[in-house]
Amino acid sequence: MLFRMIYDDRLAQAAYLIGCQKTGEAILIDPERDIDRYLALAAKEKVRITAVTETHIHADFLSGSRELAEKTGAHLYLSAEGGPDWQYQWLNHKTTGGPYSHTLLRDGSTFNVGNIEFKAIHTPGHTPEHICFTVTDHGSGATEPMGIATGDFVFVGDLGRPDLLETAAGQQGSKEPSARALFKSVARFNALPEYLQVWPAHGAGSACGKALGAVPQTTVGYERRFNPSIKAARAGEGEFVTSILTGQPDPPMYFARMKRDNKMGPAVLGSLPNPARLTVDEASTLDASAVAVVDMRPWKEFQAAHIPGSLWTPMDNMFTTAAGSFIGEDEPIYLCVDPAGLDEAIRCLIRIGLDDIRGWFDKADLHKVLAARPAASRSATIPEIDTPGARADVDASKYFLLDVRNESEFGEGHLPGSFLAPYTRLADQIGDLPSNRRILVNCKSGGRSGRACSYLQRAGYNVTNLAGGYDAWSAAGAPTER
Repeated sequence: MLFRMIYDDRLAQAAYLIGCQKTGEAILIDPERDIDRYLALAAKEKVRITAVTETHIHADFLSGSRELAEKTGAHLYLSAEGGPDWQYQWLNHKTTGGPYSHTLLRDGSTFNVGNIEFKAIHTPGHTPEHICFTVTDHGSGATEPMGIATGDFVFVGDLGRPDLLETAAGQQGSKEPSARALFKSVARFNALPEYLQVWPAHGAGSACGKALGAVPQTTVGYERRFNPSIKAARAGEGEFVTSILTGQPDPPMYFARMKRDNKMGPAVLGSLPNPARLTVDEASTLDASAVAVVDMRPWKEFQAAHIPGSLWTPMDNMFTTAAGSFIGEDEPIYLCVDPAGLDEAIRCLIRIGLDDIRGWFDKADLHKVLAARPAASRSATIPEIDTPGARADVDASKYFLLDVRNESEFGEGHLPGSFLAPYTRLADQIGDLPSNRRILVNCKSGGRSGRACSYLQRAGYNVTNLAGGYDAWSAAGAPTER
């Protein structure tokens, strides 16, 4: 049996290529939308992708299942569990007409890819339709499964959060019933053989749980012994529900769009976008109030001078989350980027459905672009102040204090009188901010607040970034409250 994990560090997401080397057939589990890398890996390993599956309707990225079915004709194996509201709506709508080759799975359904058997286990809680797959390699003579692809059900050190349908998709009153369903799914997991390897769909950094481990894989026995959420289930259903719903991070608002599009069917790309390279003169005419200009330079460079209205989203592990939180799904996008990072930026954007990438220019040319702009709107800056400089004005209530961290961080301590609006939820709360006051924005150390400042400045707010964030403020002995 061939087994390969393909990991996306930006979204902390894992897809799995599992192949039968005797027949040359392979399946891909939980693919993202830029499928060329999966096809290249399959070719390298001398297998062909004949089947595609996913554990559930994802909320944090757009699935590549439809893209692969269009490109390769692969057979789709997808969940039929969860009730009428959680059925895939695109299976009978190929771009050329008619249905995709597909099989709908119920609890206990089995299918084979070559000599490898996959068995579906319905594990609701994270989502109603969620299924896992045990994997048995009959080609090697095995009669019992080697491992289980757990999707967003069991992670290393955590369980998939059951609150997203309510907190991200707006289905009020769904999180407690989902948590109770997850409790029952944990009982099924605990009944599995201890030796089974566990292959989760996410690792540390994903917003699909609250304490995911950085180790990529685990075993059933290890998680039964040491996973805090599984251990919490031993105290009973009530204790488990309270535990699993406490301390979950604030989900990005674009999760609702991902859930919608994965259910209805992501648009078929065919290939990656190929945006045009802009000349200096062309870039100088960009109106960042009408299009999304994504500036990927370091903070100090952006803060000192940028095209007015630009969004500061450097290429790090927050890039996808920030872009999804600040850019509208139909906005035309232009990138100020290092050419070496262009391909990665495009991939990150299309993985969350930001497809309208129209052009780019080299970030090294930004000073030329600014010089070519009309003097009246040549460039913008974002003021930044450190704790000593800000403290007197804060004490005198000269700022509206905005904290863009998670709720759990805010609860542990914040600047007195601060208003909480996590940066991933700013678009939903921007109407609660005063338009006639200076806003001092802080996060933990300055990164999230810098991104938030650029978003708010684009919306017309008068913002200042707190250098060093709450860490620097509290370390200086400035007043805080809980």
